[in-house]
Amino acid sequence: MVKKLAGSIREFRRSALLTPVYVIGEVAMEALIPYLIALLVNDIRAGAGTGVILGYAWKLIVLSLISLFCGYMAGIHCARSSTGFARNLRADVFRNIQSFSFSNIDRFSNASLVTRLTTDIQNIQMAFMMVIRTAIRAPLNLAFSFFMAYYMGGRMALIFVVVIPFLGFGLYTIARHAMPIFRKGFPMYDRLNNSVEENVKGIRVVKAFVREDYENDKFRRASGDIRTIFTKAERLLALNGPLMQTCMYGVMLFVLYVGSRQIIATNGVALDIGQFSTLLTYSVQILTSLMMISFLFVMMTFSAESAQRVCEALDEKSTITSPADSIPEVADGSIDFNHVTFSYSDRAEQPVLSDIDLHIRSGETIGVIGGTGSAKSSLVQLIPRLYDVSQGSVSVGGKNVKAYDLVALRDSVAMVLQKNMLFSGTIADNIRWGNKDATLDEIKEVCHLACADEFIDQMPNGYDTWIEQGGTNVSGGQKQRLCIARALLKRPKILILDDSTSAVDTRTDALIRKAMRTYIPETTKIIIAQRTSSVEDADRIVVMDNGRIDAIGTSAELLKTNKIYREVYLSQNRLGHEAIEDVAGKEATA
Repeated sequence: MVKKLAGSIREFRRSALLTPVYVIGEVAMEALIPYLIALLVNDIRAGAGTGVILGYAWKLIVLSLISLFCGYMAGIHCARSSTGFARNLRADVFRNIQSFSFSNIDRFSNASLVTRLTTDIQNIQMAFMMVIRTAIRAPLNLAFSFFMAYYMGGRMALIFVVVIPFLGFGLYTIARHAMPIFRKGFPMYDRLNNSVEENVKGIRVVKAFVREDYENDKFRRASGDIRTIFTKAERLLALNGPLMQTCMYGVMLFVLYVGSRQIIATNGVALDIGQFSTLLTYSVQILTSLMMISFLFVMMTFSAESAQRVCEALDEKSTITSPADSIPEVADGSIDFNHVTFSYSDRAEQPVLSDIDLHIRSGETIGVIGGTGSAKSSLVQLIPRLYDVSQGSVSVGGKNVKAYDLVALRDSVAMVLQKNMLFSGTIADNIRWGNKDATLDEIKEVCHLACADEFIDQMPNGYDTWIEQGGTNVSGGQKQRLCIARALLKRPKILILDDSTSAVDTRTDALIRKAMRTYIPETTKIIIAQRTSSVEDADRIVVMDNGRIDAIGTSAELLKTNKIYREVYLSQNRLGHEAIEDVAGKEATA
């Protein structure tokens, strides 16, 4: 885990290495200063003159300035390396997330990934900062101070040999009980963030149904669970303070009592005033170092789980990758489903798609219709290889999709999904997702074809109008038309519209379909719809039912031969149940 995280230091390695170097210089100066002060005190008692005192003063000033410089440089390099490390780590995690397949994303919730990119990496940054500075400073200061304390105070310094193991055992016991609690607590952060994300996205629904009190209670419960479990963990970690204070004041009392007795009993022969004052100073430095180690220990305990969670995101490998000898270009828009069976999970009791055998010629317009849950969206997600089939194969342009370079395959397919997504930026910026080099004239052309220019031209800033995150400042129909324009700009070999005109009126729907026939005549078009009017002029219509193909044919053919299509068609054309039954009866009689 440490090796994995250390790989994100990269160009900040020099600063990370210089930080301990400057820390060593700072600690060395701090260890020498009390020693010089002890010598100064003894020389003053012996009657030293102004010249001797000034000599010591200059030495102390120089040592202090060197310590100050080293401390300053250590802080600068520590900040530079820790913030740079966090930036790189965050970029590495984000980059790996971008490579995830849909099945990888399904393993992590959106809130969990956000927590790992923010709170968890911030915890790791703090731990890294303490490792390259505090974790070097505290042990070195402890070692230098102990050596000087032993040099100045003799066997009295051995009190630290007793205290350190006692303190170490106490810290280990605290961590052993605190770590499992932290491990349980971090997933609660994910659930809290998920609750916030869900609430913000659905705030209009919350207000429409007057559910603010319910959402407040749900958030309060999630927040309360975090408070409870982390209070339990912090209660254990809070024992560090009393433990350190006990050790610190115990040592101070021992040094004061034993040192004072030696000075009085031997009249300063065994231990003089200078040595005694210096020993007290070193005692404070030793105990301060132990306090730093204690704080470091708490931070490392807290961040260990964060490091584990971030490494999980870094170690996750995409289940869908390009083969070594991948095909770099898609020949045409022909699509072949060869006895395809698909499940989202290996543990699923039954497949989502079963024995799909469908062959689509390049340039054909295919309508897909079926009830909710009939796996229409699952079918088309296999074409750009967003998921891999469980059995059978899917071919595009006469080649198995698994043989293509993923970028080349997905670049030849444009999808307008059920949940249309716009990003923060101008309208022009969002349309250019289809072609980043598109001119404004090209953008206007596709927006006209998608009937989006009708509302864009009425906006004060036109194509420079700012779109809020998620497209919250445009209507559902406007969002759909912008997404269709974005897809048209791509000029793909395959265009998939997944119920993407449900929020526009039938007239606009017809205009968009007519524009697609003229603008991209050679593109294979797959239109998933709930309205039969959206697919009735398609070359063929595929009727899906419970993950299987129930029928394939033109609208006229299906009206005569397929019960599912006929019922949907007649119900949408304002014919009641009696008319439907009458038509079905006549068919049966015939």
